[in-house]
Amino acid sequence: MAAGWELLSFVVLLLQLEMPTGLAAGSARQWPVPYRRFGYRPKTDPYCQARYTFCPTGTAIPVMSDKDVLEVYRLQAPVWEFKYGDLLGHMKIMHDAVGFKSSLTGKNYTMEWYELFQLGNCTFPHLRPNMSEPFWCNQGAACFYEGIDDAHWKENGTLVLVTTISGAVFNQLAKWVAYDNETGIYYETWTVKDSPDENGKVWFESYECSKFVLRTYQKLAELGALFKKVQTNYTTITLFSGEPIFCGNETSVFGAQGNKTLAVAIRDFYSPFKPSHSVKEFFINFLHIVNKVILSRQFYLFYNVEYWFLPMKYPFIRIAYEEIPLPNSIIKLGL
Repeated sequence: MAAGWELLSFVVLLLQLEMPTGLAAGSARQWPVPYRRFGYRPKTDPYCQARYTFCPTGTAIPVMSDKDVLEVYRLQAPVWEFKYGDLLGHMKIMHDAVGFKSSLTGKNYTMEWYELFQLGNCTFPHLRPNMSEPFWCNQGAACFYEGIDDAHWKENGTLVLVTTISGAVFNQLAKWVAYDNETGIYYETWTVKDSPDENGKVWFESYECSKFVLRTYQKLAELGALFKKVQTNYTTITLFSGEPIFCGNETSVFGAQGNKTLAVAIRDFYSPFKPSHSVKEFFINFLHIVNKVILSRQFYLFYNVEYWFLPMKYPFIRIAYEEIPLPNSIIKLGL
């Protein structure tokens, strides 16, 4: 049951934020399900409001002189450190970013990717009384701004040099960031696997801040950057289930010709994952979550704007801090 309580502890934090018949077998599908990219970023709905403004000091990525030399830094700090301090750091739930320092101008920059409307809204939907389908406030985006808050990253986290690049490479990276940001728009909290084994089958991969940093490092390696031999660990939040079962999209499940039984089941599943207005309501919702996810072993996942049923299995969830090496690491001194 320790793994179950780990899930519930994480859910408790999410709940503090503002915020089956007719199923198709998935045996012929590609695993993990490829993350879907889109041709453009849709406008956000006015209903979706962030408690904390997204990227308040953001600026356009500047064009660097080709002859400039920029230091690239790995940045990591506990999630929501501004509110909870190092609390989530003890659980190794960390936020990742990339820092740059120009040798020509002496200016520092921070680049990160995170949710527009906070993590709770990206993980669970709103159930609006005038809508049959769950309503999602789920987008993530890149944020680039001048300066590196040394105290924020160093006090409970990491600020370490990982590579050095030219201004020309930085400018090529900036073009890639623009593409990546406009096509990869939805935040995906969960990794889903069939077991905790290192070689366990992966059903779904998360798409969050650390994945953006990993993609950035990989792009820099493709552009010729050589990385220092630095240990790099990242937070993964993994659900464990048997083979997922495809349910359908919003139209096929909740539309006029949709599956009403499945629609009710999905809404009922998400109902307890909402901010509580009293202590009594919180504990009632808490018990419903225990019953659904751990005792009944059910979870409905929204991925690529489609619904999937996860037949949950022990240990249900794991929050891990796993090493993922830097690409093209410099192993021998002087290389």
